[in-house]
Amino acid sequence: MMNWIKVILAVLGLFLAAWVFVIVIGLVTTVLWIAFWVAILGALGYGGYKLFLEKDRETARLEDKTPVGISDMKNVDRELEEIKRKYLSK
Repeated sequence: MMNWIKVILAVLGLFLAAWVFVIVIGLVTTVLWIAFWVAILGALGYGGYKLFLEKDRETARLEDKTPVGISDMKNVDRELEEIKRKYLSK
């Protein structure tokens, strides 16, 4: 009689342990799913803020930039020699 009670309690213990395991897995996946959607919404919000509301950003336009001509480059040879001496001699 005592062996039957032990078997029944062992089966109930295994059943309850499996049930708690499934509940914990469900809670963990729920938290991860919510964190995923919060991250997606946060990234969209941050991107929208950067795209539409940031006022102090420099707008780079191709037509505003002037190309550098050869006549604009002064002391290029001296600068190249300094760079070669500093970095290429090692």
